[in-house]
Amino acid sequence: LSSFIKTEPAPDSYGCPMNPTLTQYAVADRRLTEILDGVPATGWTSPTPCPGWSAADVVGHLIATQRDFLGTHGVDLGAAPDVALDPAAAWREHARQVGAAVSDDAVHGREFDGFFGPTTVGAALEQFYVWDMVVHRWDVARAVGADAGLTDEELDRIDAGADSFGPALYMDGICQPAVAVPDDADRGTRVLARLGRSA
Repeated sequence: LSSFIKTEPAPDSYGCPMNPTLTQYAVADRRLTEILDGVPATGWTSPTPCPGWSAADVVGHLIATQRDFLGTHGVDLGAAPDVALDPAAAWREHARQVGAAVSDDAVHGREFDGFFGPTTVGAALEQFYVWDMVVHRWDVARAVGADAGLTDEELDRIDAGADSFGPALYMDGICQPAVAVPDDADRGTRVLARLGRSA
């Protein structure tokens, strides 16, 4: 899936060597961080399209799932940042921690048997967790009335990810069933509808 987000100049805020996985993560991180930094203090409790989750809850989910995944594969990110104190700052610290870890070729190239078969930490991070960052950027933006600015390449990534997940996309805790959209709906609306989201 790495071809679905254009390679851009990667942020140098990680302060570590970049590799293809980290480059993809960095692009998604930059765009997500722009949205999070624009959330007003009162916006963090706003409900998102994810039932029962506020904007802050979505950030907590992103951090927790990435930490759990990397921790399962022997990566110690150190102390978890405090989402309740400042969700945007917590995300920035978490992304820095992930960047430092994934810059290690031994980490992003680490092989394991995943849900869909043999893979690597880097490939899984791109397929599932970068995908999640793109989708949840839209959720947070929607919660606070901002424009997520999904690009054509990101819509390609969302579509390709949904295709790769197959029926697992609609397992409990992942996505709600697809919603119907008009025949003349724009592409963004149609792609998000696959994920049970009404754009």
